[in-house]
Amino acid sequence: MRQFRNTLATAEYEENLFSRFPHEAIALMLAARGIFMSNERPKPVLAFDVYGTLIDPFHMEEHLRSAFGEKAKEASELWRSKQIEYSFRRALMKKYQTFDACTAQALCYVSAQFGISLSEEAQENLLSKYLQLPAYPDVAAALDALVSQGFTIAACSNGTEAAVRGLLDHAGVLPDFSKIVSVDVIRTFKPDPAVYEHLVAELHARRDMVWLISSNPFDVIGAKACGLRTAWVQRDLKRVFDPWEFDPDLIVHGLAELPGKLSSF
Repeated sequence: MRQFRNTLATAEYEENLFSRFPHEAIALMLAARGIFMSNERPKPVLAFDVYGTLIDPFHMEEHLRSAFGEKAKEASELWRSKQIEYSFRRALMKKYQTFDACTAQALCYVSAQFGISLSEEAQENLLSKYLQLPAYPDVAAALDALVSQGFTIAACSNGTEAAVRGLLDHAGVLPDFSKIVSVDVIRTFKPDPAVYEHLVAELHARRDMVWLISSNPFDVIGAKACGLRTAWVQRDLKRVFDPWEFDPDLIVHGLAELPGKLSSF
């Protein structure tokens, strides 16, 4: 009877330990069998949004200036806003065209809205510049630091794989990425839940071990709603996060903060 009670108490202890500290509990149970685990916790996979998080779409203001003059900044912001809006619409309508197509149609809208006639050559030139946008200044150092800390880095983007790969290569950071995950494969756009399900499947990782890092609140909310961990990059300090039931796990004001803050997770 005493042996039964001891066995029951041990089982209850192990169950309680496992529920509170699963990693430590597994290590103890294996050690009792002569098997020892590394003390190092597995690191999550970091999936970065591209446009607006790594790559600066508002740099197009410089290329719009010759045609739009003093309205170039406003035109750049409207172009980005319409680009995102068109991707939302297409996802909802199930009328997929690539993000490049959304970008081109958004440029046509901006041209009409400002009453600026762009020749076909001018449009093609602007769209080609969109494929050569620069990274934000903090990107390269932050990615290098994360890779040196042992994190696996991926990209998760509305853009086609070819466009994203070209942008990251142009920015000199492509070697940091182990995977490029594009929505083009499943023919929809963020924040469709199918995008985040596809991301998890492509990374072959547990859902709770995948972080989506984005400057776009709709992207963060979409990923969080699907059970991923999230970090919001608040590049504009005047911008507030959408008051939804899904909050980011981490907020940073630039990618330079990310390596230090992620080390505590």
